[in-house]
Amino acid sequence: MEIINNGVKTFENVGYTRIDKWDEKKTKALAKHYKAILELIGEDPEREGLLDTPVRVAKAMQFLTKGYNIEPKDILKSATFREDYKQMVIVKDIELYSMCEHHMIPFYGKAHVAYIPNKYITGLSKIAHVVEAYARRLQVQERLTMQIRDCIQDTLNPYGVAVVIEASHMCMQMRGVQKQNSVTTTSAFTGSFLRDTKTREEFIHLIGSRLH
Repeated sequence: MEIINNGVKTFENVGYTRIDKWDEKKTKALAKHYKAILELIGEDPEREGLLDTPVRVAKAMQFLTKGYNIEPKDILKSATFREDYKQMVIVKDIELYSMCEHHMIPFYGKAHVAYIPNKYITGLSKIAHVVEAYARRLQVQERLTMQIRDCIQDTLNPYGVAVVIEASHMCMQMRGVQKQNSVTTTSAFTGSFLRDTKTREEFIHLIGSRLH
């Protein structure tokens, strides 16, 4: 059974409930454009396999760009605790999926984030949420790296922040130069990670180690 209430669709079957949530106005407007795109590339949007495609893509696009509706600094502030810990905190191998703003084609990879607390720490999952919030926007990897760094630095005021992102870009893999195995690495540092070579080297060593 399908129930729709204020843009929230609930599917109820035996032993299974799924809830879809979207903005109805945005969905209708986006779907109209995607239907036109299908026609412009030579497809028939009225054929069976494509009848619901414009709406599906409209909903998918809202999910893929949901970061525009999130304030990453608020994520950190929601779980900030006073703690006398002054050593490196690293959250590595954070999976990320984003879309290149030049071609609106995905890029994906992992982010490694570290900070050295200055009186305050944040919940570990909040670091991953910050990465997600910025990644779910139209992006370039360079800006994404700096946004994560600056958000943590500005909100927690730690002794230093380090961010490294390794990503594969489908705009290089499935179009253009078509280099399947290329990986792009970007980094951004503040404070101790910028000034102290040993601190930076420790971070690089730890994100490259398979301690787990």
